[in-house]
Parts: sequence; C-alpha cells; structure tokens
Amino acid sequence: MATVLCKIGAGPGASGLKVAGVNFATFSEEISLNWNTWIRQIHRWLSIVFTVAVIINIIALMQEQSAMWVGIAALIPLILLLISGLYLFALPYAAKWRNKRSTSALA
Repeated sequence: MATVLCKIGAGPGASGLKVAGVNFATFSEEISLNWNTWIRQIHRWLSIVFTVAVIINIIALMQEQSAMWVGIAALIPLILLLISGLYLFALPYAAKWRNKRSTSALA
C-alpha cells in the first residue's frame, strides 16, 4: 500500500500528498476556481437574458400600449449583471491582496 501511495505522488510535477488521486494541497483552490467558473457562466447567461429583455422592451415601446412590467423585466437581469460583474471585476485585485498578505505573513 505504501508503494502505491508513493507512486501516485512521485511523478514529475506532483506536489503535495495525493491519496487515491486527490491532491490535498490544491483542493481549496479547485473549489474557488469552480465557484468563479459558475459566476462567469451565470454572468454570460444573464447578459443574454438582459439583451432579450431590452429587445422586448424596444418592441413594446414601438407599440402604442406599453406595460410597466416590460420595463421592469429588463432591470432584474441588469441588477444581477451589476452584482456579478462587480464580483468578477474585483477578483484579480482580491487575488493580489491575498498573495501579498500571505507572503508578508511568511516573512
């Protein structure tokens, strides 16, 4: 059993202890990257929903009778786009801040 565990983590580029193919050193990084991927995907789909809502709003304004809900329907994805966009905008700055903080703690 010990030889199998040594072989799993002994290859080139292997870092940290691997047990049954799980690298414990980068497990938390993979979770955060997965979360960021979900936010990016949601942001992309929200942009499509917002574009469709704006097109529907323009068509409704061209007609003489426009409903209030048509204008509000475009605001909901816009607000969600703002929140997810600000999060994605802040990601690189947060990573720099986190790296700077962790290197100063080690020194």
